[in-house]
Amino acid sequence: MPVINRIAAYAEDMAQWRQHLHAHPELGFDCHETAGFVVERLKEFGITDIHTGIAQSGVVAIVEGRGEGPTIGLRADMDALPIAEETGLPYASTVPGRMHACGHDGHTTMLLGAAKYLAETRNFTGRVALIFQPAEEDGGGGGVMVDEGIMDRFDIAQVYGIHNAPGLPEGHFSTAPGPLLAAVDTFNIHIRGLGGHGAMPHETRDPVVAALAIAQGIQTISSRNHYALDDLVISVTQIHAGSAENIVPETAYLGGTVRTFDPEVQKMVQRRMTQIVEGTAAAYDVDAELDYQVWYPATVNHAGKTAFAAEIAREVSGDGNVEDDVTREMGAEDFSYMLQARPGAFLFLGQGAGAGLHQAGYNFNDAVAPVGASFFARLVERAQPVQG
Repeated sequence: MPVINRIAAYAEDMAQWRQHLHAHPELGFDCHETAGFVVERLKEFGITDIHTGIAQSGVVAIVEGRGEGPTIGLRADMDALPIAEETGLPYASTVPGRMHACGHDGHTTMLLGAAKYLAETRNFTGRVALIFQPAEEDGGGGGVMVDEGIMDRFDIAQVYGIHNAPGLPEGHFSTAPGPLLAAVDTFNIHIRGLGGHGAMPHETRDPVVAALAIAQGIQTISSRNHYALDDLVISVTQIHAGSAENIVPETAYLGGTVRTFDPEVQKMVQRRMTQIVEGTAAAYDVDAELDYQVWYPATVNHAGKTAFAAEIAREVSGDGNVEDDVTREMGAEDFSYMLQARPGAFLFLGQGAGAGLHQAGYNFNDAVAPVGASFFARLVERAQPVQG
């Protein structure tokens, strides 16, 4: 793969950075040690315009080019997942119950590689804003950074991000204009009845039976309230109740996720779920409370920026290794907030065969880090070229 030669020379260093980050995962907004590692590397590269403490532990660093021009944003997420690692690697997580199971260690490394190259060469005009973001997995750190004003504060005109993709051939890129990833909502339903002896259910108000009826009712939203060819996923992923075989419990709990692209569909789901919970609770003589939380919006790529990014990806990986009109997916990503604030694009970078995202056996493929770093660097040089 025709990665930038100078970045290819960083490959061993990048692998060491990534494996250090892999061994020291942090969750949510508490990415302070990761941010500290990032800042140390940036200073080693000669970058001095560094801003910390954004969204608690986020970092934005500015690299000045040659001459006046706009600012282009490049983003990487830094947080890990609450999963016990099962890779057996020599650099496996040193923190019990936490691991980099989504490759954010690799995303951070790719942006660091691009930062090193851009700081050395500065073969662009204007500025580059390097955005290192916490809390992608839970908390919407991208939205918090936008709410804290990074787009205006650093005068960012356009923004780009990459996510690794297990199963996509190593070094291949995929993306699409328009909606690429779904909006995500979560729901939590708390049911309270009257517990009692399992042999005398007539003396109880059984929350378990109500919970099962609510779960079945929720599944009819997709099949009976929604056009079958439009994208919608509703999954009940948790049901918790009871402590013994001969006790009808006092309470029950259901939880799950909703994925949509159309805001009107999202509103319909929330309305129907409210009606189903309230109506079923009345029918079974229990109390039920629905906590419906609207989370990340859909990730919508800007058409012109996506075409430009795909062109750069072809320069780096070759014409046959880029798909620029993939089918949209029901996964979610809080880079969506940045794309709501500024035009840009989000792409997937293949890392070949191996365990999937959010699996205990997952590991980022270090071989693709120079590819991602080259993409970021070439994107900047082509978007904001030095004239003459």
